Order: sequence, then structure tokens, then C-alpha cells
Amino acid sequence: MNKRFKKISSLLLTILLTSSLMACGNKAADKAKSGGTQEKITLKFWHIWTSDTDSNKKNVEAVIKEWNVANPNVQIESEGTENEAYKTKIKTAISANEAPDIFVTWGAGFSKPFIDAGKVLPLDDYLKDGTKEKLLTGALTYLTYNDKTYGLPYTSDIGIFYVNKEMFETNKIKIPETYDDLLIAVKAFKAKGITPLAVGEKDKWPGMFYYDALALRAGGAKLSNDALAKKASFEDPAFVDAASKLTKLIDAGAYNPAALGLTRDESEVPFLQGKIPMYYNGSWLGGTIDDAKSAVKGKVIAMNFPASTDGKGAKDEVLGGAIMGFMVNANTKYKDESAKATKYITENISKKLYSTGAGIPTWKVDVDESKIPPLTKQIAGIAKKSTDNVVWWDTYLDGADADVHKDLVAQLFGKQITPENFAKQMQVINKK
Repeated sequence: MNKRFKKISSLLLTILLTSSLMACGNKAADKAKSGGTQEKITLKFWHIWTSDTDSNKKNVEAVIKEWNVANPNVQIESEGTENEAYKTKIKTAISANEAPDIFVTWGAGFSKPFIDAGKVLPLDDYLKDGTKEKLLTGALTYLTYNDKTYGLPYTSDIGIFYVNKEMFETNKIKIPETYDDLLIAVKAFKAKGITPLAVGEKDKWPGMFYYDALALRAGGAKLSNDALAKKASFEDPAFVDAASKLTKLIDAGAYNPAALGLTRDESEVPFLQGKIPMYYNGSWLGGTIDDAKSAVKGKVIAMNFPASTDGKGAKDEVLGGAIMGFMVNANTKYKDESAKATKYITENISKKLYSTGAGIPTWKVDVDESKIPPLTKQIAGIAKKSTDNVVWWDTYLDGADADVHKDLVAQLFGKQITPENFAKQMQVINKK
């Protein structure tokens, strides 16, 4: 009996051990299939939001925190760098194979060199789980190259003409609807010792916004897009006219005389303090203006850039589009985790930015519209009403060409170039 009992016990023990090992193996296989991992990893994420008053930074940090709480084994470590410095930083990092796992970038021409060099991970295989259907029509246009999706957009940014209505009413000046009105308003505020328009031209792109908007009004979206695509000439009279109109604003004292030495963040301070009545910048600023601590909350209205009475551009055309998004480093050790995290943060940031008044969503978000700030509704209305668009010129153009454009606009601000020479030098880009 004892021998028989020992044999049975031994057999039962073997069966139990085998079953236990099989169960462990099945669990491991199931975890592998579901993409789970016990390994604790950190994903590096770079972005451009550095100011504590920037609503974009607050929303991004909130989404990252939510992800980290829900995914203890896959933590996202974020790092912010100021916009213009970031552009140089990401280009250098991509070239040296030192880019983070996930990074914010601009589509179209800005990221094209990254794509051509094979440094960005195509996301198409990761979007087959229904993610693509969650995005609004056209959201991927500027992040698609050779029919492959390389990035996900979190907002559709457009240029907005912010107007401090209270300052106009106090000073009994008419809010400008046309360029002629704008020039009159500039001279009226300047006569009262008030700087009319904000711009931080040390960063160059803020001043570029003004020129690009004037070009849009002078020649229309089709002409701007054709010239950027090398199908039309930058020496077209419309582009000369736009440079001339910007020069007239500068000569009339529209901007701070020290604008060439001010960053975007520095130039915004007096506007956000209610000391400057007008500012043309991105829709992302809406959240900062509507922040509970904002000195201009409820005093600012959103408008499209003033129309041109002698130009070919339609008044409802806009500068901007769904050009910004997040991309994944093709050389990351954690491709699946990075792609999953990118889908999560873009969708949720899109929702938060809209909910807090800091952006126009590119995802089909479900939010309580009654809680959306009035300024954001005005911005969304401008986007919805738009008949055509031109993305920021420095993102459409490839690297060196984008720098040429920004440098030439800076020369207009510095009164170092004539409108005719500006157009002539811009056309050099199209002769390459």
C-alpha cells in the first residue's frame, strides 16, 4: 500500500506541477498577446509648452498624469522647451539619433526631412483598432506622407485676431473689420500713447503670422498655396502688396519699437495685462485668455484677420490648420507602448484643450457644450465658417526655406528691405 500510495502521490504531484507550469505559461502568453508587460519602462516625451500660465502646458501635464496613474509600468516623462529653441533641438536630436520616444512636431514640410530619413515610425498598423474613425475628416492631411500616417494631431490651430473690446470702448475707437480700419485704429491708439499690436519678433514666427495673414487677404488662399508649392511666383503683386501693408503698419507705430528683441512670451504679457488692444496669434491662446486668473478674461473677443478692400482673398479664409501633432521615434525600443501612449495623449489632450478653451479638436470629442468658454465658441465658429486655409508658411516650407521666409519678414520689421526686394528674395526659394 505504501509503495502504491507513493506512486499515486508522485503522479499527482507531477500533474499539479505540470498544470501549474502550463497555467503560468498561458498567462504569460495571454499577457504577451494583450501587449502587457511586467517590465517598468519610461517613455521620453518632448513638447513646446514651458510657461506656467500657458493653458496648453496645464492640459498636457494633466493628461500625462492620468496616463501615468493608469499605467504604472509605462511611465511618460515629459520635457518642455520654448517653441523656437525646440525646433532646433528636435532637428538636431533626430539627426543624431537622440530623439525621445514621442515628440511634438509640425507636419507638412517641417517633418518631411524626418520622414525621408526614416526616423519616424509609421502608425497605420496601430490605427486599425478604430482609432482612425475617431478622428475628424482631414485631420491627418498634413501628417500623412506617401499615403502613410506618421503622426496624430491633437488640435486644429488657426490664426485669431484677438481684440480687447473694453480698450476699444474706453478709447472710443472702432473695432477694425478691414485693413483700412486697422490702420486707422493703430494710429488712434498710438496717438494716445498705447502700443496697438503685440508681436515678439525675436522668435520670428509671430511676425511671420502678420505677413502671412496679409498675403492671404491680398491674394487669397489658392495663390498662397500655389506659391508655397512652387506653382506660382512670390513676385506676384499680391505678395508685394502684403509686404507693403505690413510696412505701413510698422511705420504707423503698430508694434513695440523693441519688438525685434522680444520673445513671443514676453510680448504677450502686456496684452494679457490689458495694456495692448490687439494681437494676432494662434487659437491656442484662447485658454490662457479665459483662465480664471487672467486679467483680460471676458474682455477679449475673437475675430478673423481684418478683410482687404482691395485684395482677392475672401474674408472667411483662415491661416492655419491641423498641422501640429505627436510622432513616434522609429528607433525607440518601445514601439508598441509609444504608439499606444501617443494615441491616448493626443485624443485626451484634444478633448481637454477644447473643454478649457485652448484649442479646436481634431478628434470626435464628447463634451458638454454649455461649459465651453464663449471665446472658444467664437474661435470654433471662425474655423467652421472658413472657406479655405493656408497653413503657417514656416511649416509648409522645408527647413532652410522656412528660415529664409522668417528672416525676410524680420527684415521688414527692421526696415532693412523693401516690399519689392522682399518678394524678389522670396522667389529665390522657388527657383531652387
